[in-house]
Amino acid sequence: MNPADHQDVSVAILAGGLGTRLRPALADRPKVLAPVAGRPFIGYLLDQLARAGLREVVLLVGYCADQVQAALGEQYAGVQLRYSVEPSPQGTAGAVRLALPLLTRSRLLLLNGDSYCDADLGELLRQHVQSALPVSMTLAQVADSSRFGRVELAQDGRVCQFVEKGREARPGWINAGIYLLDRSLLETMPATVPLALEWDVLPSWVTAGLVRGHCCSGSFLDIGTPESYAGAEAFLRLGAWNSERK
Repeated sequence: MNPADHQDVSVAILAGGLGTRLRPALADRPKVLAPVAGRPFIGYLLDQLARAGLREVVLLVGYCADQVQAALGEQYAGVQLRYSVEPSPQGTAGAVRLALPLLTRSRLLLLNGDSYCDADLGELLRQHVQSALPVSMTLAQVADSSRFGRVELAQDGRVCQFVEKGREARPGWINAGIYLLDRSLLETMPATVPLALEWDVLPSWVTAGLVRGHCCSGSFLDIGTPESYAGAEAFLRLGAWNSERK
């Protein structure tokens, strides 16, 4: 990504989840600090952002926020870090709304802190600008979409439906946890109640025709369960992360 391309882009990572499903494998720390090949998982996300030329990131923290701040500090691998701390659980969208005073640019690049997608962030931004829609959701194709829930697209590339997880064990596009969002739309979210991006906000935006699906050919990993976390080191050592460094 050319530095001029992201002058109007703030960057944030959702890093405040409780990680209840991962507790059996990671009882003493938040998911974003899960060790993978000797490093916290979030470090790989920060590497990806740095390779795209993005050097300032706001971490949206809640559960064990003090651990995240102590582990990462104000800079990690050349990326300047700031923190928005939830006083109580706000949900994923609520955490974004709370952090808006720190996210001052006209667009927000938002990443889930417990997943990695080998996406071309520059191409995501270029297509977002061309589409004129306020929301772009990165999609990854997986062999079995039943664990995640499937995302279906209309012919014009807009997201038209979310199919609940657990339905059919079949290939499909899934939400890869990387979004580009126009700040003006985020400002319309109520600030007084907790909101989940996935359940309370995105479905209404989809119904209104505001969400474009950005189909990505890159690999996808999430560490939300002990089983998927167990495969993270092999994925990041041998897969997308190493190929990007070449």
